[in-house]
Amino acid sequence: MAYDIRLVKLINGETVIGKWSEDGQTISDPAVLQTVPMQQGVQMMLLPFGYPFEQEITGCISTKHVLYEYTKAPEELKTKYLEAASNLTLSAPGAGNLSQLITK
Repeated sequence: MAYDIRLVKLINGETVIGKWSEDGQTISDPAVLQTVPMQQGVQMMLLPFGYPFEQEITGCISTKHVLYEYTKAPEELKTKYLEAASNLTLSAPGAGNLSQLITK
């Protein structure tokens, strides 16, 4: 099943990625995208929206709380989100190295 994964900014300022509903009313399984400063720049980290009280990516947010929708979410970010939400490792097309295809 293909999901409509979207990256949005909520009215509270958080950047969230999640599965957009067909009717456009909700974002299910939201994850917060946080940036962590590093010496080499910044690193992005995905956390469950309910963290620290929820350890898994679950739940639902109404789209009436969306302030801004990014026109494009990077494909690598979508893949990492789906891996985190499903606890599976997704392979890239044409990946020939079997060590990259290991499931969590």
